[in-house]
This record gives sequence, structure tokens and C-alpha cells, in this order.
Amino acid sequence: MRLLSRFDIYVLKKFFGTLSFMLILLSSVVLIIDVQSKKPRIVDENKMELSLFLTQYYPYWILYLIMTFMAILVFISIIFFTSRLANNTEIVAYISGGASFHRFCRPYFIGAFILGIFTLGMNHYILPWSNIKKNILEPYTYNKRDKEAALGNIPVTFQPDKDSYLFIQSFNKKEKTGNSFVYQKFTKKKFLYYQIKSSYVRWDEEKKNFVLSQFFEKNILPDGTEKLSTGMEKKLNLPVEFTQLSPDALSVQTKTTPELQQMIRRERKAGNTNLNVFLNDLYQRTSMPVAIFILSILAVCISSEKRRGGIGMNLAIGLALAFVFVFSFEALKIISENRVLPPLLAMWLPNIIFLPIAIYLYIRRARQ
Repeated sequence: MRLLSRFDIYVLKKFFGTLSFMLILLSSVVLIIDVQSKKPRIVDENKMELSLFLTQYYPYWILYLIMTFMAILVFISIIFFTSRLANNTEIVAYISGGASFHRFCRPYFIGAFILGIFTLGMNHYILPWSNIKKNILEPYTYNKRDKEAALGNIPVTFQPDKDSYLFIQSFNKKEKTGNSFVYQKFTKKKFLYYQIKSSYVRWDEEKKNFVLSQFFEKNILPDGTEKLSTGMEKKLNLPVEFTQLSPDALSVQTKTTPELQQMIRRERKAGNTNLNVFLNDLYQRTSMPVAIFILSILAVCISSEKRRGGIGMNLAIGLALAFVFVFSFEALKIISENRVLPPLLAMWLPNIIFLPIAIYLYIRRARQ
């Protein structure tokens, strides 16, 4: 017995063919618009070559954009090609041949499941690697205020483990250098037994350590005596990555899910008040692939009926629902960041709302 019938293969070809066309078309249009809008910042303000961004930034940015809006792209693609099938009475002919609506939907479920699994793997493991490449140049596409926030001077307070603390009065994220560095270690009873200070510090990206200049080191021995030492330069190895010093939305994008979960645990222990930004990203990585399946059901139910107005009417309905879905996600992110809703609920709420609607329309369509 064949796993896939000719009809299944036909629909899947339409499914992935239309989606591929939509991806290429929208990527091209968005790329042209974005390049034109950001060219003055890149070339005039930052004195950088546009060709560098076209090869080292935009391929990764397009991938990020596609994965972010994959559910919506699938939704619109299904509405487009299924409306054409309905308009050409191909659906009526298939169901009149004795097939049920459930059987008709099978290739859509298969396609949505494949894309959902693919997107899930991409979001959790592959896209963070791509975002590392993207985020190197992304701050240079920002306006001056946002660029300064991404690359400028910031104070750093960090806890490498439960018994040690790191402070930098002013740290430049672009140059990876800072002033007034302090690192302290405490016993389990919270007595200070080690401290090192320096007037200047830089992060060695190659060796993954701090290089201290004009340092002052103090060891407090068990008998209470102090051992002091000074010097011009010292390399300090700590269990710290550069992105951990001041995690933000960009650094969160570069973490695989296990790394992000570890960072969230660390930041929660350190009392980071910006934690919901990280949690939103974590939960959205799973909720968006699930949304592909939900929106696929909704799209089939909307577009499989032949309507007065044809494809145009179905596309209008689909675009309206797509706008509501995207807007709700972005609005709920802001609400969650302001701690009005828990991040888990905020990132799953659109799916929770749209799922009953999709199920209702599916049952209603199957009974017709």
C-alpha cells in the first residue's frame, strides 16, 4: 500500500512549491526595501561598505526573518494555492469521488508536520548559529541611540558562580574594554578571601580570558593574614563568556536552547530584571512551529470553500488573520516584558486562541 497517493503528492508539490515562491518573492522585496532604508546609516554614518552587509549580514538576516514569520508564510501559501484548487472545482471533484474532507486534509497535515519539525530544529539549534553572524553587523544598521545601547559603555555586575562576583564600572561592548575592574571570591560563610582589582581590563576573544592592566591582588589566608601583590599585566581565566557580561535581546538570539536555559538560570539567580525578554525568546522557539500546524488547519478550512470573490476574498481574509496573529505576538511580547503576563502564557496565548477556532472550522467544514 502506498503511503502517499497521487493526490497527496500533487498537493504537497503545490504546498512546498507555493511556499518556496512566496519565500523568494517576499525575501527579494523585503531585501530591496531594507537595503534602501538602511543604506544611509551603513554608508554615510558608519562609513562601511554596503557590499560587506550584502554578503555578511543580509543572508543571515533573511534567514532570521523567514524563520520568524514561517507560520504566516505557510498560512498565506496554503490559502493561495488551495483557493485556486477550489476555484477550479478540483476539491469538489475529489470529494465527489468518495473521499472525505479528512482524507483531503491529510497532505496538508503531512506538509505542516514536516515544516513544524524543521522549524523546531532550526529555532532551537541552527538559527542561533546564524544569528551570531547576523548580530556582528546588525548594530550598524540601527539609529544612533539604539547603536549606542548595543555597542556603547555599560556598567557590568556579574556572578560567575554562587560564591564569586565581578564588577566593571564602565565596559565598552564594541571595543571589549573597560575601566575599574573588580573580581571577588567568598567562602561559603560569605567571608572575602580573594580579590583582584585593575584600572583597565580587556577581553581576549581568542583565548577567552580577561587581561588586567595595573592590577592589585589580595589573598586572605585562613589565619587572617593578607598576601598582597601588584603588577602591570595579568591574565585572568574565569568561567565567563563575553556575551554573559551584559545579556540583551541580540545575545539571546545567539544561544542554542540548552545555552539559553543555562543563561536564564544564571540570570535569575543574579536577579536580572530583564529576564522576561529571554523567556519570551525561549518559549517562542516552540510556540511558532506549533502555530504552523494550527494555522495550516485554519487556512485549509478558509480556502477550501469556493466563495464569491474567488481567490481575492480568501486572500483578504487570510491577510487579515495573519495581521492579527503577528500583531498579537508582538503586543504580547511587550506586555510580557512589562511583567503584566507570564512569558509562557504570553507566547502561547495566540495558539491557545486560534486552536479552538481552527478546530471549530475544521469540524464545520467536514460536516458540509
